Amino acid sequence: MLAKLKLLAQDTVIYGASTIIARSLNYLLVPLYANTLSTFDNGVQTLVYANIALANVLFSYGLETSYLKSASDMLHRSGDAKGYFSTAFFSLLVTSTIFAAVMAFFSEPIARLIGLGPTEGEFITYAALILWIDTLLVIPFAELRLKRKALRFAAARIIGVVAVVVSAVIMLVPFDAGLPGAFYANIFGSLVSFVVVLPLLRGLKPFFSFAYLREMLRIGLPYVPAGIAGLLIHLIDRNLLIRISPSDIERIYGKGYVASDIVGIYGRVAAFGIILQLLIQVFRFAWQPFFLQHSSDPDVKRLFRYVLSISTVVTMFAALAATFFVPDLVRYHYGGSFHILPPKYWIGLSVLPWIFLSYVFDMVSTNLSSGILVTGNTRYLPVVTFTGAAVTGLGCWLLIPVSGMDGAAYAIVAGTAAMCLVMACYSLRVFPNSYHWGRLLVLLVAGIAAVPLGDQVVAGFGDGSLTGVLWRLLFLFFYALLAASLFREECVAAIGRIGRMVRDRR
Repeated sequence: MLAKLKLLAQDTVIYGASTIIARSLNYLLVPLYANTLSTFDNGVQTLVYANIALANVLFSYGLETSYLKSASDMLHRSGDAKGYFSTAFFSLLVTSTIFAAVMAFFSEPIARLIGLGPTEGEFITYAALILWIDTLLVIPFAELRLKRKALRFAAARIIGVVAVVVSAVIMLVPFDAGLPGAFYANIFGSLVSFVVVLPLLRGLKPFFSFAYLREMLRIGLPYVPAGIAGLLIHLIDRNLLIRISPSDIERIYGKGYVASDIVGIYGRVAAFGIILQLLIQVFRFAWQPFFLQHSSDPDVKRLFRYVLSISTVVTMFAALAATFFVPDLVRYHYGGSFHILPPKYWIGLSVLPWIFLSYVFDMVSTNLSSGILVTGNTRYLPVVTFTGAAVTGLGCWLLIPVSGMDGAAYAIVAGTAAMCLVMACYSLRVFPNSYHWGRLLVLLVAGIAAVPLGDQVVAGFGDGSLTGVLWRLLFLFFYALLAASLFREECVAAIGRIGRMVRDRR
């Protein structure tokens, strides 16, 4: 048993590390695109890639999860799941080819449908090619996970992202290929990943079973609506922001901007949410196997309460620190010639506190999902996700015409908060626990109040001044003291645990 748990932990670390490295490398493209492409081109790319993420769910229609389930069962029964591998791969090959061909043929109408002009139809064609290649990677990547080849899985992902980054730099800097060059780089990176997993296709055999396909569709198709709803929480803002009227743009931002400019600015600024996103991703990789392993412990409720308190406090502190310092890092003139984001993007920096705040609610939801999963009541999860998507969509529709980019950010906070509340209702119904909601609320309110107060205190010292930095560090210090006083027991337990780990390593 211990050996199996050790293997699980090793795989979790590898999968988690590969995800974090891949996302971090991908983030290097944000300043590259911001400094080499216009805000209009960044808006086009932001919108197309948001819809690529949504289309990925439709292109794969849940076959990744269903293949893992069906093939795993077959391996336990007979030791050979090549029939499922071939059926799943050929099914995605045929359907993705059809879907991609339809996208390419109707590229101009699709461009208009998502809010672009017909001249941007070529980028829909590039998107179709990216989706086609990425869909062909779904089953080989699932096979690597099924066979526990975590290192090869990680290598294929990271090598593909490195290929995207390197080729994007080459395309946009020396060759000045513009927006098409950014899409060429992504196509090349997907092809590189496909070449890395190509040896797996030796396992294909000329076999296709409609019975196997029906079985996998029965398992996989229910994941499609929930998957789309989950993505919409963080992507619907782009799709509605592109439809902001010229009169609203001029009223909020002045003359000289069109909707694609606003989407481009918003997309590049909102990308800084990766700071909190990676924190939650790391926690999720460690938390899910952890709570499943300890769900039968006698003090499990106390353990869950400690973990939620500590992880949420850490996320609140990280969100406040990012709110204080990321805008200064963005505006800083590195080497006298380079900004992470050029000045034309700075009108969007006001969305950052709200983007960071939304991830606080994501962290709480991630913790609360443990109650639903350990009791097997997963039927509630789609309700949670659809609630978040509906509130976000409604909020964007109401607030974007009033506040533009800030309205979209407010809507994301509303959507993630609503999802958190519904998750709490269902989780506590099936797995009652006495979390410290009052203390967390005090800390949340204190953090929100600290932002305008901190800005007012340092306003006279100038952006990035040493005095302003020291004042913000002082605010963070007192915030940490408040958190430690509110959660004294949890802090003592965490410090004791860290101390024991250090002593054990010695």
